[in-house]
Amino acid sequence: MTLVRRLLDQAAATPSAVALVAGDGTELTYGDLRRRVLAVRHGLLAAGLAEGDGVLFSVRPSPESLVLALGVVAAGGVVVFADPGAGPEMFTARLKLARPRWSAAESLLYAGSRLGPVRAYARRKGLLLPNLADLQVPGDSVGMRHIYVGRWLPGVPRGALAFGKLAAGPAPEPDVENDPDAPAAVIFTSGTTAAPRAVVHTQASLAAALDLFRERLPLGPGDVVHTDQLMLGLPTLISGARWSMPPLFCPPADFARQLAERRATHTFCVPVHLAEILDAAEKLPDHLRYVLLGAAPAPAGILRRAVQAAPAADVLSVYAMTEILPVAIASAQDKLAHTESGAEGDLLGEPLTGTAFTDDGELLLSGPNLCHGYLGEPPLDRLPTGDLARLEDGRLVLLGRKKDMLIRGKFNLYPGLYEPAIAALPGVAEAAIVGLPDAETGDEEVVLAVVAEPGGDVTGLDRRLPGVLDHDALPDRIVELPELPRSGRGRKLDRERLRALVRGR
Repeated sequence: MTLVRRLLDQAAATPSAVALVAGDGTELTYGDLRRRVLAVRHGLLAAGLAEGDGVLFSVRPSPESLVLALGVVAAGGVVVFADPGAGPEMFTARLKLARPRWSAAESLLYAGSRLGPVRAYARRKGLLLPNLADLQVPGDSVGMRHIYVGRWLPGVPRGALAFGKLAAGPAPEPDVENDPDAPAAVIFTSGTTAAPRAVVHTQASLAAALDLFRERLPLGPGDVVHTDQLMLGLPTLISGARWSMPPLFCPPADFARQLAERRATHTFCVPVHLAEILDAAEKLPDHLRYVLLGAAPAPAGILRRAVQAAPAADVLSVYAMTEILPVAIASAQDKLAHTESGAEGDLLGEPLTGTAFTDDGELLLSGPNLCHGYLGEPPLDRLPTGDLARLEDGRLVLLGRKKDMLIRGKFNLYPGLYEPAIAALPGVAEAAIVGLPDAETGDEEVVLAVVAEPGGDVTGLDRRLPGVLDHDALPDRIVELPELPRSGRGRKLDRERLRALVRGR
């Protein structure tokens, strides 16, 4: 049974229950969600969307984006997340690789990418938007079909389909089940302008991922999951629970307030975002049973704050990759105990999928939740992660990234092996190790960047480091920063920017 079919069946079983609460508080029942998804499916098929057609997706998280994405997949299409804000050259390269036949975007984005004054304003804000209205796949003479979300605005292409009309149209029952192994989503993650890279997931791989989440996180009617993350929202809906969406660009204080007002039982945060929430609200509501952290490593300081702020909740750290998720889940208590015991590396937890290792310790992953592969490349049966890890008592321990390795004489230094132990020291909120190459010797100057806890003091940190670091891993310099540079939606550490910040300081 496909992912979409499972969701539609759950919706049919509980049509009057609330499925979604939007950022502004608007509620959508399971019955309405089901009807709208089927209506969008019917409308797209009637408009000519064919099996396997890619739909370039530029709609921010919202009930409308969920309905549209599910409708596309239900019609046999493929949702392509290419991020028009990535810059014109990268966007064009991604477009050439994905070759979508359709584009779905908010009407405001169509207007902003086509109208001169709006484009100029966006450029002054540092956002270079492609002209979505006139998109054409390089080398393809056929123009794209368009769908717009929101009210019509100047700049929306002529002949574009209005999402509102699609969702309000007839909603006949589907008479054919989609192939669960056919592509359902394309997610661009990395690569260069010359060689962009995108992950291809099928309904089957996504459904397997959702099942793994549900096995570790009990979900059911009466539960409320507060998140904007699709991969936690979908298992919520398949379980008959309620998905509570925060508004776009939600301030930390408002996020904390909505956790209480909507009586959330589960939530997901990027670690840096959770720290901001706890700055605004030191205590989280008692009805919160699960706090999930993911998309970036969770420092010990943030884990301790989360446990203190939500003593009744199970605080969990999720290790996952776009290609395969989730991989492992560990409790905050287990992670802290591992670090505070003096053990090296970052505890990830018991693996939820197949694991193996290369001779140099690189982690290889496999399982039903593994993506089909990379767009334009052969299918994957095992994923080389680039992470160095080992199994200890049946649990994965992350030792670092292969590409982050620093060279100091004959010693290979992996920052991820030592950063958790440094961040667990009193007074330290975050820690990161980077190398500054010496062009003459080929060696690297090892620089430790630290952020102090609020009210904390990192004075004399150099005298405490020999207690937690190997002698060859001791830094040449320690630099205190107000915060570590981060990038992307996951707010991951940006080591390139960090190198630039510490150079010469």
